[in-house]
Amino acid sequence: MGSSAETAVSDAQTAIETVCPAIALLDVQGTVVGWSQAAQRLVGYSAVEVVGRSAGVLLVAAEDRVKASQAAQKSTLGGRWSDLAQVRHRDGRSIDVRLCVSSLSGQDGRDWWVVCATDKALLPAWPAEATVEPLLATLPLPSRLPIGVVIRDTHLRCIRVNDTQGSKDGIPLPQRLGRRLTEAAPGTGAEALEAVMHQVLESGDPAMDVDYQALLPANVRSNRILTASFFRLDDAQGRALGVCSVSVDVTDSRRARERLAILGEVSRRIGTTLDVMQTAQELAALAVPFLADYTTVDLAESVQLGEEPLTHLGPQDGRIPAFRRAGLASIHPGTPESLFARGEPVFVPPTSPFTGVLRSGKSHFEPMLDTSPGTWLDHHDLARAEKIREHDMHSLMVVPIHARGAVLGVAVFVRTKDPRPSFEEDDLLLAEELVSWAALALDNARQYARERSVALALQRLLHPHRPTGGSAADVAWRYLPADSHHGIGGDWFDVIPLSGARLALVVGDVVGHGINAAAKMGQLRTAMRTLAGMDMSPDEVLSHLDEQVIRLTEAEDPRHPATTTMAATCLYAVYDPVTRTCTMARAGHPPPAIIDPYGHVTFPDLPTGAPLGLGLVPFESATLELAEGSVLALYTDGLIEARDQDISAGMNRLRAALARPDLTLDDLCSSTVDTLRAKPPSDDVTLLLARTRSLSADQVASWQFPSDPAVVSRARTLAARQLTQWGLEHLVESTELIVSELLTNAIIHSNGDCNGDCNSDRTIGLRLIRHEMLTCEVFDATHSHPLVRRPRTTDEHGRGLFLVTQLSRRWGTRDVPDGKLIWADQQLPPSA
Repeated sequence: MGSSAETAVSDAQTAIETVCPAIALLDVQGTVVGWSQAAQRLVGYSAVEVVGRSAGVLLVAAEDRVKASQAAQKSTLGGRWSDLAQVRHRDGRSIDVRLCVSSLSGQDGRDWWVVCATDKALLPAWPAEATVEPLLATLPLPSRLPIGVVIRDTHLRCIRVNDTQGSKDGIPLPQRLGRRLTEAAPGTGAEALEAVMHQVLESGDPAMDVDYQALLPANVRSNRILTASFFRLDDAQGRALGVCSVSVDVTDSRRARERLAILGEVSRRIGTTLDVMQTAQELAALAVPFLADYTTVDLAESVQLGEEPLTHLGPQDGRIPAFRRAGLASIHPGTPESLFARGEPVFVPPTSPFTGVLRSGKSHFEPMLDTSPGTWLDHHDLARAEKIREHDMHSLMVVPIHARGAVLGVAVFVRTKDPRPSFEEDDLLLAEELVSWAALALDNARQYARERSVALALQRLLHPHRPTGGSAADVAWRYLPADSHHGIGGDWFDVIPLSGARLALVVGDVVGHGINAAAKMGQLRTAMRTLAGMDMSPDEVLSHLDEQVIRLTEAEDPRHPATTTMAATCLYAVYDPVTRTCTMARAGHPPPAIIDPYGHVTFPDLPTGAPLGLGLVPFESATLELAEGSVLALYTDGLIEARDQDISAGMNRLRAALARPDLTLDDLCSSTVDTLRAKPPSDDVTLLLARTRSLSADQVASWQFPSDPAVVSRARTLAARQLTQWGLEHLVESTELIVSELLTNAIIHSNGDCNGDCNSDRTIGLRLIRHEMLTCEVFDATHSHPLVRRPRTTDEHGRGLFLVTQLSRRWGTRDVPDGKLIWADQQLPPSA
């Protein structure tokens, strides 16, 4: 069809859809027998003035009257024509109009005519060459003026109708003439249209653009949509003669609008999260009921859903678990059509369209679903066949979900006994467009899920599994990874037993998210445990850790700047249950909270320190004395920070949440996190609580000796006596040897450092601590650290520390104020 013809037809439809046309009903001689109020508004003549007169007198030009007469007599026109003309207004002026004329059939066998006239000024510009003659020559007969017209009397019985109307709504002419619409095509649709026509008859006001579905027989499926406008026709006395309905088929335009609406919803409703299951469900929910009555989204094994891998599931009844159901939607509550719930493995026959699409990567389109005997359903999937027949599933589309060259799964679209017809090619194109968009969101979610799974596994591996505070404290902790598009963060915590029953508590946060942050966190935690094992003070530990971060940053690949920045915050605290003192230092980290036994919460004023990796200023330690039963709370900023609040507000909320002395330590940990965690969270949350203990006086024994080798024998005797009091007689012999060697070594080095002035007041300290271990500590005022040597048979010295190594579980040294301390641990039996 040429462009002129297309424009003519389009404008004819526009006249009906968007403009209220003037309607005149003419008999076979061209006499006006019915006149609408819109016609009176257009030309100024009332029904009383026009009805009974020839319609030709309204045409201004003689050539228009001749053309109309000739057109009416040409049988080749099939009773339809359209053209531009000038009509005479009652006040004498001329009006350019578009005339659409159609013949009407009646029970008397004589054709009448209905004329629709629309002011040209209200229509789009018509091409100059689009006159009636070239239009009639180029338009195929079924396409000319696709306007259906029905004339009904005041009882709403059909008295005249053109043949176009029958081709549109499917009601045969013999079935229509002489009957009301509810008699010709019973149903709720016909009843609704008759209600509109009654209102038009009573009020005289036209009803424009009333959509309805083609009233086809019940056994014929159709999705043809018509829009009708209804006008009252008046006779020569101005009384209602009947109702004229003018209809056009708007199926294509309505479906185009629906498709645009669906595609417009895609970006808003699909991919709202980085959750694979949620994204699949969003696709299914969008397709119903816009496109299908029942939709499933089944993902292949390659997509991680956090479920058991399908390869671990064996076949059942000749079927294999090829998919996992991730999305499910239906027009029926409870999705009774589905054999599998969301999250369950989906079993399909090897020869089914589903596995075929998975292998080929091409859509399966079956507008008329074949459920006859002998198909793949009857042979291999009786349960699915029963569901298909039960719900009258008659049309099927299976669309592959493509991403990065792989098929992630399939989306299945089904139409059921709902009166909508079978799928068409346009429906398949729309389904593929929806699935293509969803595939991008699913792939993003899949990549995120994979990275998040790896990061979580890495974090679980690097975090402590069963941290315990030993004799120093009871501990409880919570680590909650971020659950938003930001991904996993770099939070870490640790509980590290130290010598002398002491306990190190660590909380840190690496800047960033994802696998890189988790890997860097692992590096820092490993370094921290190494440094903590060297028994340095907290400020020294952070200084060495700061240097390590700088070295790690310098060693990374400069070609990948996203991974070369490594900054972190950290809080390191060491609690001594013997003295009930806690020494802390922090590197740009939020201060700890201290809850006394009565529930009062304070934030100690600690030197802030710069974040690790900057190397700006030295770190400082601060020592506090804690009452027994105090709770030390270490946390990361994810617990207290909120985008719309100052950090001080978060700390005040934390203070209120921790002031619960009635709760157990574990319950306090849970309630605090539940109260403060942001929703949705954008950062990891870590909280570590430690309720302090202290060692009783009968668990510690200490002595001071002069720096004289003669005191070694007395020290051995005192140590043996103390072990007997503790019921540790079986350790007396080994402890005597350890005390002797450590004390002798300290005296030798102490005297060796006195530069000839060995009669000084230097003393040697000995302390025994009974906790989970038996710890023997010897203090001296020097800073020289002993080394273990493997002596030769000819050496007279050097066997002392080698012997200590053999007798103890572990030993070590650490610097203390005014000197050093060397210690050795022996394992105690569980009942000790």
